[in-house]
Amino acid sequence: MAASEKLLQAFHLFDEANNKDPNTETYNGKTYPKELLYAMRMTEVLDEFAPDASEALKLAARCQHICRWEIPRSNYEMNRPGYLKWRQELKKFHVQKATEILRKIGYEQDTIDRVEFLLLKKQLKKSVETQTLEDVICLVFLNHYFEPFMQKHPENKVVDIVQKTWRKMSLEGQKSALELLLPENAKELIKTALTDGEK
Repeated sequence: MAASEKLLQAFHLFDEANNKDPNTETYNGKTYPKELLYAMRMTEVLDEFAPDASEALKLAARCQHICRWEIPRSNYEMNRPGYLKWRQELKKFHVQKATEILRKIGYEQDTIDRVEFLLLKKQLKKSVETQTLEDVICLVFLNHYFEPFMQKHPENKVVDIVQKTWRKMSLEGQKSALELLLPENAKELIKTALTDGEK
């Protein structure tokens, strides 16, 4: 299905915003602004996992972390309540940034409302599109960010995160996760987490 002109314009503006990220990540020998690379990965995985995704879902995936660095984790207390507050504030912030761009392009309010619904993760496990977005987020994490996460944290925390990630995913998402080409140590930790989770 051909991408609409508005969708391409939105991607361009989302990417332009994320290109300002001062944090960088090197991938395949090239250095990218961190959130720009994340956005590209989200689109790539969505296209593979749900090739018939709606325009609203494609938009939500691309702007999932838009300008995330502007609200750093360090602004909040370093505990569970602080983390949850940070996450809630981020969702609202991403909605605000995305809405500004979508209105500028001329998207109808119905589409803007749908993108907001998805970014706020409404009706997870009930809405097919919200669940698809969550599956894609989890797949991107496991494929690109899990191994570095493993190296920074103790095994019990990594196992806990894998179990929480797994519970968020649909059966189809879990199946795709098991097919990822991950390093052996990452596969073993995931296997441990899933085995422990069944006990």
